Amino acid sequence: MKSLDDVVMRERVVFLRADFNVPLDENKKVADDTRIRATLPTIERILNSGAYLLIASHLGRPKGKAKPEFSLRPVCDHLSSLLGREVTFVGDCVGDERQKALERAKPGDCFLLENVRFHEGETKNDPEFARALADGVDVYVNDAFAVSHRAHASVHGIVKYVKECAAGYQLQKELEYYHKALVDPKRPVVFIVGGAKVSTKIGVLENLTDRCDKMLIGGAMANTFLKAMGKSVGASMVEDDFLEGARSFLDKAEKAGLEVILPVDGRGVETGGNVVKEIKLEEITPNFEIYDIGSGTVEAFKRAIADAATIIWNGPVGMFEKEDFAMGTFEVARIVADSRGLKVAGGGDTVSALRKSGTYDRFDYVSTGGGAF
Repeated sequence: MKSLDDVVMRERVVFLRADFNVPLDENKKVADDTRIRATLPTIERILNSGAYLLIASHLGRPKGKAKPEFSLRPVCDHLSSLLGREVTFVGDCVGDERQKALERAKPGDCFLLENVRFHEGETKNDPEFARALADGVDVYVNDAFAVSHRAHASVHGIVKYVKECAAGYQLQKELEYYHKALVDPKRPVVFIVGGAKVSTKIGVLENLTDRCDKMLIGGAMANTFLKAMGKSVGASMVEDDFLEGARSFLDKAEKAGLEVILPVDGRGVETGGNVVKEIKLEEITPNFEIYDIGSGTVEAFKRAIADAATIIWNGPVGMFEKEDFAMGTFEVARIVADSRGLKVAGGGDTVSALRKSGTYDRFDYVSTGGGAF
């Protein structure tokens, strides 16, 4: 796919597939505009070229229905304020309203189309819907890394009906750091993974077995690995139906020469209690619930990270949303931020944790890809 800078856009209709799937607060205001801001350089480049810009995105999972709670209208208002120029909201991503908007447009005008997932044809990659999206479009630009792996009409189907296609700046940056971190990284490579469930990330773990030198596992998912090894985790969250899968992964990792580092202690409470304690694994009682890694694990992670040339982080290592259990995630964030290696992070919860810990700007790259990262 061409770069945005390889395409002539002046007085041409440009269809930009962006990723504005952002959280809204109770007042329907954008709560986190990280993804919107990441796309601004691409938008400004297109508008400054004198193009007619149509921006398309999805928001949530309306399942082919026009549900008001998933409307992109609040995003339109926010985008307009960020750009410092008018962005016109179009109430449908295809059809007469869009066509009439273009007929009235001047070069440099910007339109945000309503949620593409209000149509069933989007997720079904329906050819007729893809053709409708492409109607009158001269240039297609993809800047939505988070959905680029999906066979959806606004990502996959539309390119068959537009003569000229290009990658936006954000998509190019995502691919650049993916290459630096996972395809041709400087070693040693340390992968930090957290979150609640092993089952949702086992594919990623197995894929990275021969791509990293050390794997540090935290979060509730670590409990499943620990129990699979015969360790006591008390009444902590465990995927009991995935214990065999966890054992299988650990065996594969050992055979591949991958060093897997798991927690040696944890912070939590007794079931039904509210007194937070830090306790070593061998001292955990049957009713103890782990919600964060302990200081001993933080030190073990710090030693593992010390000589890393490349660090990849996906998933918090504790329930950082609660102040009592934020220590582990925030300390690991600071340790990584202080390291000399290439620092790449991704995943929605990870991004939030970096912001709350004050380390977001100290990472070399933070992916906007969410689950795609």
